[in-house]
Amino acid sequence: MVIISYNVNGIRAALRKDFLTWLSHANPDVICLQEIKATPDQFDETVFHELGYPYCYWYPAQKKGYSGVAILSKREPKNISYGTGIGYMDAEGRNIRVDFEEVSVMSLYLPSGTNINRLEFKLEYMADFQHYINELKADYPNLVICGDYNICHEAIDIHDPVRLKNTSGFLPVEREWIGNFIDSGFVDSFRYLNDEKVQYSWWSYRANARANNKGWRIDYHMVSQPLQENIKRAVILQEAHHSDHCPILVELTDL
Repeated sequence: MVIISYNVNGIRAALRKDFLTWLSHANPDVICLQEIKATPDQFDETVFHELGYPYCYWYPAQKKGYSGVAILSKREPKNISYGTGIGYMDAEGRNIRVDFEEVSVMSLYLPSGTNINRLEFKLEYMADFQHYINELKADYPNLVICGDYNICHEAIDIHDPVRLKNTSGFLPVEREWIGNFIDSGFVDSFRYLNDEKVQYSWWSYRANARANNKGWRIDYHMVSQPLQENIKRAVILQEAHHSDHCPILVELTDL
C-alpha cells in the first residue's frame, strides 16, 4: 500500500495549480490531505473519481475557509471515523480515519502555535490527542497517522535549529511531546529509513525560503510499531509545488 500525505493549503487552490495531473502520476492507493479549506459543495469531487479514487471522505472545519482534512482511497474502507469525539478538536476538522482490514489510516492536521493563545490550544490538543491515540491503539494496533504535525523533532529537521529554538514548531515542549509520541509506540517512517538525510517538507512563503531550502520537516507518516517491518519506502516528494508544503510518501508491504 502506497500512502501519500499532503497539506495542500487549500484544495481549490491546489486544483488550480494542476494538482490532478500530479496526483495521476503519483498514483497512491490512499492520499491524506490537510488544510483543505473548503466544504465538498465548493468543488467538484468527481474529478477524483475519474482518477480512480471513488472513495472520498471530507471533514471540513466549522469555520469557512479554514483547516479541514480528507482521505481519498482507491478501495472502499470497512469503516470511516470523522473526528475524535472531542468537541473542540472536531470543530476545527483536524482528524479523519479510514479502516481497512489490514491497516487503519488517519489524516491529521495538528494546530500551529502562532501566538500564545494558539500555543496553549496546541499544547492542550497534543495532550488530549496522545490520550485519544493511546486508547485507539488498543482497538486498532495497525495504525498509520499521516499529516502535518507542525513540529520538527530534531535539529536535523529544521534549517536553523539555533536561531529557531524559541519558535513554535521547534519549542522544547513540542519536541519533547513528539519524541514521547514516537516512544508511545510509533515509528517516524522517514527517519527510520533515512537516519541522516536532511530534507524538509515545509517552507515559508517569505524571503524565498523554498528556493534557498530554508525549510522545516513537520509532515510525518507515523507508523505503529507492529508495522515497522512493513515499511519499505519513505520519501519526501519535493518536486511537487502546489502548496507551501510538499507531499510525503510511505509504502507498506506484506500487509
